[in-house]
Amino acid sequence: MKVKICGITNLDDALICIDNDCDALGFIFHENSKRFIHYETAVKIIKQLPPLVMKVGVFVNMEMKEVNEISNKSGLNAVQLHGDESPEYITRINLPVIKSFRVNGNFNFDLLDDYKTHLLLDAYDAKEFGGTGNKFDWNLIPGNIKNKIILAGGISESNIEFIFRDIKPAAIDLSSSLESSPGKKDHAKVKSFMKLFNELRRI
Repeated sequence: MKVKICGITNLDDALICIDNDCDALGFIFHENSKRFIHYETAVKIIKQLPPLVMKVGVFVNMEMKEVNEISNKSGLNAVQLHGDESPEYITRINLPVIKSFRVNGNFNFDLLDDYKTHLLLDAYDAKEFGGTGNKFDWNLIPGNIKNKIILAGGISESNIEFIFRDIKPAAIDLSSSLESSPGKKDHAKVKSFMKLFNELRRI
């Protein structure tokens, strides 16, 4: 299982995540997000990161041309789409794509069949596209896709053992549970979570 820590806004936070064996970092280019970072600032951070660290740009309903331009300028390795992007939209993105879906009790999992890409499942919120810190009912996830998805929403030390034992997703994506405030990581929380995560990953 891989781990991605999202909402990176500064170099110190990026480095503490990497030093504690985080696999991927997320940079949010959605201006309405509390964790928004301008791509020029992200470039300055990314240039100082080890080359093998996965850098993921998060976009919401942005023109595909702009997504490709920012991705190219920023040195990203992948694009994460958190809006209403269609399967056809995804085929025109130049980098590997992670498509996020917000799940509630009415979510139609058959929709996922149309997306031939990496899938991320997060909690539904009527006002925000992600980063709420809330979890959805993980029992809703069909058994045949549990080990293929990226799981997000409300992940913390309190439930990571359950995730390893009962869901076994391909990766997890977290942000708010490791923050002191939106956009600023709590380094003690990062170290503590990653210590537990790495112990479980070695089992």
